[in-house]
Amino acid sequence: MSHPELTARPRWQRTGKAHFPVAAFVDGSWWVLRINGFPDHPLWTLFVDGLRRFDIDDTPTTWGRPADPSVPSLGSGTVEEILAPIRGFVAYGSEIGEPCDNPFCCG
Repeated sequence: MSHPELTARPRWQRTGKAHFPVAAFVDGSWWVLRINGFPDHPLWTLFVDGLRRFDIDDTPTTWGRPADPSVPSLGSGTVEEILAPIRGFVAYGSEIGEPCDNPFCCG
């Protein structure tokens, strides 16, 4: 499966939210990374405009370092708007109706 997102160069911004720590506006769409219960699940899940695209353990070099603390912050109003469609998808698999209920990785 091809993922054109893997060659993009997003400019990540911190959200201040533990489960969805960074977001980027890329070609007219909001990208959000969810951090998962690694190593039981892939490290990241990418959402684009509120829809799950794929899981990934290592971000491509073109993405820079999304978790770098020097990444600038988004405004709180913007954060609330872009996280609204995925706010309920904190647990791994919840976006496909199969949320992980293991308290050790997703609790």
